[in-house]
Amino acid sequence: MTISPLVHRPRRPTVQPAARYRDVLAAPYVTRLLAGAVIGHLPVAMAPLAILLAVRADGGTLSLAGILAAVYGLAAAIGQPLWGRLLDRHGHRLAIGLTSLASTAAFLTLAFLHPADHPTPAAVIAAAAGLCTPPLEAALRVLWPHVVDDPQHRRAALALDACAQEIVFIGGPLLVLGLDALTGTVLVLTGTAAIGLAGAGLFLSAPPTRTWQPLPTRTHWLGPIRVPGLRALAGALFGAGITLGALNVVALAAGERHHADYLSTLIPAALAVGSLTGGLLYGRRTWPGSPARQLLFIGGGFLVGSLPMLADPAPALAIAAAVLPGLFLAPLLVTAFHALDVLVAKHTLAEASAWLIACLGLGQAAGTALAGLVPSTLPAAAAGVAAGGAALGLLLLLATRRHLAPAGAERKSAEPLAGSK
Repeated sequence: MTISPLVHRPRRPTVQPAARYRDVLAAPYVTRLLAGAVIGHLPVAMAPLAILLAVRADGGTLSLAGILAAVYGLAAAIGQPLWGRLLDRHGHRLAIGLTSLASTAAFLTLAFLHPADHPTPAAVIAAAAGLCTPPLEAALRVLWPHVVDDPQHRRAALALDACAQEIVFIGGPLLVLGLDALTGTVLVLTGTAAIGLAGAGLFLSAPPTRTWQPLPTRTHWLGPIRVPGLRALAGALFGAGITLGALNVVALAAGERHHADYLSTLIPAALAVGSLTGGLLYGRRTWPGSPARQLLFIGGGFLVGSLPMLADPAPALAIAAAVLPGLFLAPLLVTAFHALDVLVAKHTLAEASAWLIACLGLGQAAGTALAGLVPSTLPAAAAGVAAGGAALGLLLLLATRRHLAPAGAERKSAEPLAGSK
């Protein structure tokens, strides 16, 4: 599928903004697919806190809990391109079905393992649970052209998708706390497994997951990551991920400095609210300019939005300031995923989407680690890591903007090579 550059589109959308989301949601199976993707993706947001609670309840140290949660998160990011390639080659049922069953089994094993007594096996199983995270975001991404016919609505669909992921990261931790209060810590990981399996089942129950067929095309063993434009987008999202990971540390440190523990929750929540708002506003209309120009503008806004945290604002101002980078986060993701339509071949779209998801997750892990290394006596240091990640993403977009042009990209990524598998 090829979408014409946005530079030639009129400034005013051809579809009335107020009707766009309603029209997208009214399309057959869209609601079921979105709901399945959101529910099935909840374990990614639930697992870190669920693992923390399970390990602490078992008598394990906070250090062990942090290690297991980090192992899970890194493995979840690393596994996405692998499963994206499997989806591109063999379809949704194998890729989603296989990973959801394996991830569920790993969570159930971890729930009854007693991690404090068996730290090494627990780390292996946590890695397996993360590695087998179903590629639901990539799976939904390849289905949008098949369930939303109007290209004008497709950007709105991507905006809904991005906003739905913010709901995941707002609702996931709250769901864990609710399960812990109602059922006890032992059942939190069991509940996480059940929720993920239910979401994957709902997603696979939608007919488009059965009717969509992968294209029998051979490509280079490196896949779409060979395309310079995809590498540019992946680098930009890695930088954005650094910002997100560092802001979590900023929130925790601000709570300690101001003796306001609620900041560790409210600052990330404010960021998510900003992203929800920005995504919904951005998807309501078609914007002028090429995707490359839009990415530069949005990346610049994301950087500027991250700067107020450098001033170590008071609690109320810190919560308000966290909204600012969030306003540009979902539009950055929407535009990056939308650009894939003209940068990579159709038969590699799932793997290409998975690379973006993986690099965002790896950036978050790197941002958390880097911000955690800076002295707590320097309030601006962790915020500097966050701003540095946004600056890195913007610089990468500036340096590689010529690769974001669609000319020839799809042809190069689709070209079969002799001996490729």
